[in-house]
Amino acid sequence: MNHSPNNPIFLSSSLHVDDARKAITQMVDELLAEARLLNNSAEINIVSLDQAINRILAEDVLSPIDVPSADNSAMDGFAFNGKCLEINSLDITLAVVGTALAGKPYEGKVSDGECLKIMTGALMPSGCDTVIPQELTTSDNPEFITFRQNQLKPGENRRLRGEDLQKGKPAIAAGRLLRPSDLGLAASLGIASLKVKRKLRVAILSSGDELRSLGQPLESGCIYDSNRYSLTGLLNRLNLEIIDCGIVRDDPKSLKEAFIEASTQADVLISSGGVSVGEADFTKQIMQELGDVGFWKIAMRPGRPMAFGTLKPVPGQSSAKRTLFFGLPGNPVAVMVTFYQFVRSALLQLNGASQTEVPLSQAISETPIRKKPGRTEFQRAILGRNAEGRPTVRLTGSQGAGILRSMSEASCFIILHHDQGNIAAGDWVDVALFDGLL
Repeated sequence: MNHSPNNPIFLSSSLHVDDARKAITQMVDELLAEARLLNNSAEINIVSLDQAINRILAEDVLSPIDVPSADNSAMDGFAFNGKCLEINSLDITLAVVGTALAGKPYEGKVSDGECLKIMTGALMPSGCDTVIPQELTTSDNPEFITFRQNQLKPGENRRLRGEDLQKGKPAIAAGRLLRPSDLGLAASLGIASLKVKRKLRVAILSSGDELRSLGQPLESGCIYDSNRYSLTGLLNRLNLEIIDCGIVRDDPKSLKEAFIEASTQADVLISSGGVSVGEADFTKQIMQELGDVGFWKIAMRPGRPMAFGTLKPVPGQSSAKRTLFFGLPGNPVAVMVTFYQFVRSALLQLNGASQTEVPLSQAISETPIRKKPGRTEFQRAILGRNAEGRPTVRLTGSQGAGILRSMSEASCFIILHHDQGNIAAGDWVDVALFDGLL
């Protein structure tokens, strides 16, 4: 199948989820190529470690030191020369000549027949290459230890200099979405700041005459706008710059003005609502006027009506770049599902991340699940564990696209693929955890 967004089938039928992902990836690749031509891809910030969480690393971090910086003990025990293990003897007895602590090395030399009491992380003293764990030794006299000759081999329980990282070699690769462990690793190397990609600027808006902001009274038939708050939380998890364009009325003029204003400020525009086939749903019409529609419908539940494309540069503006556009459904759950399945990975890709997809795992379904082949379904669920220790998963209850509680209580999605049918209790199903993502 031709995956180009210009393929008419993308606009006339419900697209397979996999094809939608490919179309988005292709479009982002095109935008990145255009950015390189415009020399916009080299925007880099230098930030301190406490500001670097969930930023995209712009350059490899090279280790300025060997890690470990010297041979050291991997555990609490006794260090000695491993040659004594080659002697044909059932038991080995060594004299304890001193103690080495982490940060306080033993300055003397350990000779044959001797050992040194040593703590985890302490430098290996001269003449020692092996550590026997303390629990494997016996002693009737604190000046001597005895252990069985066959309990270890020469060189065991010693960390070698540069074993973890060698000076000048990459410690963290460019494109990394920086996690807490990465910041700790950088700090352990004495690195106080990192070069990261600038934050993407993402504009968000909600469309609908029925929407009200928090604090406003609710007239008959009106609802509070929850989608912008969900999207703000999702975007904050990625540490992006958010431009809140508020609520836009259901009329073409207001929507067009909002799209133009957002495209002059942002790299990406995300709207919610106005993408179905109702009389007041104008998003598709405005997109066709201002840019290119990649696709409109996806064979999935929830989230079938989801618009994707780009907005062209606004005439008279200094920026010559196109703006990536996602028109998400109005239903609160569908907004979060489509963000998780499509928008999140596109934002990471556009921001230069090397890993954009969330890996799947599997669990046993506790109950039957009805499913017709022909679309991909994303069921909200709670992960658990059965008496045998195997992972299990159960639905949060009703799976309606407007039931936000089903997302609030969930810890994962059950992903039922396009060609799958009904699921029986006890069947293994694919799950995607979203703790830390949603």
